Amino acid sequence: MAMNYNAKDEVDGGPPCPPGGTAKTRRPDNMAFKQQRLPAWQPILTAGTVLPTFFIIGLIFISIGIGIFVTSNNIREIEIDYTGTDPSSPCYKCLSPNVTPCICTINFTLEQSFEGNVFMYYGLSNFYQNHRRYVKSRDDGQLNGDPSAFLNPNKECEPYRRNEDKPIAPCGAIANSMFNDTLELFQKGIAWWTDKNVKIRNPPGTDPLAERFKGTTKPVNWVKPVYMLDSDEENNGFINEDFIVWVCTAALPTFRKLYRLIERRNYLHPTLPAGRYYLNITYNYLVHSFDGRKRMILSTISWMGGKNPFWGIAYIAIGSISFLLGVVLLVINHKYRNSSNTADITI
Repeated sequence: MAMNYNAKDEVDGGPPCPPGGTAKTRRPDNMAFKQQRLPAWQPILTAGTVLPTFFIIGLIFISIGIGIFVTSNNIREIEIDYTGTDPSSPCYKCLSPNVTPCICTINFTLEQSFEGNVFMYYGLSNFYQNHRRYVKSRDDGQLNGDPSAFLNPNKECEPYRRNEDKPIAPCGAIANSMFNDTLELFQKGIAWWTDKNVKIRNPPGTDPLAERFKGTTKPVNWVKPVYMLDSDEENNGFINEDFIVWVCTAALPTFRKLYRLIERRNYLHPTLPAGRYYLNITYNYLVHSFDGRKRMILSTISWMGGKNPFWGIAYIAIGSISFLLGVVLLVINHKYRNSSNTADITI
């Protein structure tokens, strides 16, 4: 049977529609969006608009960078390395495993007074807390007080999951390697509120902590079990602030962690007046086996935090590059205008 064919009935290269059928089309709807008729604005970049932008950005960034850099330099900070690898160091005797417990005293001098609150940190170098297996070696359910995780810790805690046929609490390599040097200064309030009250909790119950941790054992490298870290019940067990600060792993091999806070008591006098000081250290944490370093840092803070010149230098560098590019383009534009006798140049 023959059928009449009309080229107008063919739709966008597709097969012809059957007689009496509805025409199907792949043509986009006649809408401003689909037909690309939306209003658009395309700036014309000329020397008169680009050059001032480079200079303004450069001046703004340089000004901010100088402010941040000066603020960072005004922060008081002192670092004391007490690793003890130097034979002249008072802590050199503590490198011998036969001297236990080992106590050494470091003398230091503050040339300038420390005003406001003073933050005391311990710093470690060449210690890789960001290793994948190290970061995973913990049981978050156990740290959150889940009773079932006490009897059967996460397998990621191996080989620090069980000891003497008892589950370890807290388990894992992070807890087992907790920093345990003692620096003679006592203060609370160094952990984040959410870490101590939300993320990490002691086992539920009203019994003494020793009863709630019954059936578990301490990490291999620990001297005391977790429920004897502090005599204060509100700073003991998993919610011990030193433990909480430690389990928040660092991203880089050289890091510092907050150890204590020296609050300013009298606003008429500096927190730490200039003069000679003595730092008593109970040396427990050995780092020389992996060429690590240990240090104590005293620092004040500002509105931007602790001492860190990086951001000031970065802002100054970016502003200088922007300003230099503006100067280079200005010279090129001036030379081109003189040679072509044109009023402006489109970039």
